[in-house]
Amino acid sequence: MDINRRVIIEAKNLSKHYGPVIAVDKLNLSIYEGEIFGLLGPNGAGKTTTILMILGLTEPTEGKVLVAGHDATREPLAVKSIVGYLPDNVGFYNDLTGRENLAYTAALNRIPREEADRRIARALQIVGLEKEADRRVREYSRGMRQRLGIADVMIKNPRVAILDEPTLGIDPKGVQELLALIVRLSRQEGLTVLISSHQLHQVQQICDRVGIFVQGKLLVEGPIASLGRQVAAGKPLEIELQAEPKDERLISLLRSFNEVESVEPLGDRLLLRCRGAKDIRPQLVRELTAKGIDLLYLRARGYDLDHIYRRYFQGDETYA
Repeated sequence: MDINRRVIIEAKNLSKHYGPVIAVDKLNLSIYEGEIFGLLGPNGAGKTTTILMILGLTEPTEGKVLVAGHDATREPLAVKSIVGYLPDNVGFYNDLTGRENLAYTAALNRIPREEADRRIARALQIVGLEKEADRRVREYSRGMRQRLGIADVMIKNPRVAILDEPTLGIDPKGVQELLALIVRLSRQEGLTVLISSHQLHQVQQICDRVGIFVQGKLLVEGPIASLGRQVAAGKPLEIELQAEPKDERLISLLRSFNEVESVEPLGDRLLLRCRGAKDIRPQLVRELTAKGIDLLYLRARGYDLDHIYRRYFQGDETYA
């Protein structure tokens, strides 16, 4: 993360207790302006409680959270004016049209009618719902409702958007459209996006950084690549590879690398077990290309979000 980027959300020793239950335990976290941050954790990890404290909807037991310099507990209205929130089960009035629902939100935020009309038109254009704006929301698919939810968030021109499980229940095409929309909002509109999600592959596609949250504690945070290096540090490298033609010439070439201990079949792929932690993927690419072999797939095990998730959430010792 660029050290010159400004912090827009900062949790300082943030804790929330419900009697003897510690929902959030001394959370220290900085989220930077314009980034997409993924907050990951199983049910009951404390993610929702953290979001509620950021929004000023529940008071911390200890510590504080600042949003653009505003204390969420002491200045909740200032925070709400710059933060948009999309819950996991977004609610709209089904008998109203998409446009009418957005107009209702604008009225609740005391936005003058003429300005509201401009913002609604722009929000509908941003999320790609111009043609469906005058249909009743009861006719919307789950993906359309989620896009309308993001339009609803955009009505008050927020600096921060908090999205709770935004892709839940959406078909694959709709997921890709929604993820592309989130990236556009961050990159083109300068919006800071905090995503709470269990959809690991999706989060990996778009997040600048992730935080792994378990039993009220933030165990680790950072760019996915650096977390992968932490998880795999000091362990023998394992590489999954798929190439054509898959023949004895390929197997012999792979075994000729001093760092490769064994080459094993893995479905339509091959698994290379190395003697050390040195990353030999650049060498593999060069050698295979030089020999006229087509490389179709290449991945170092332990460096992606699935492995990171298992290591921290499920106690998987394969990469522990």
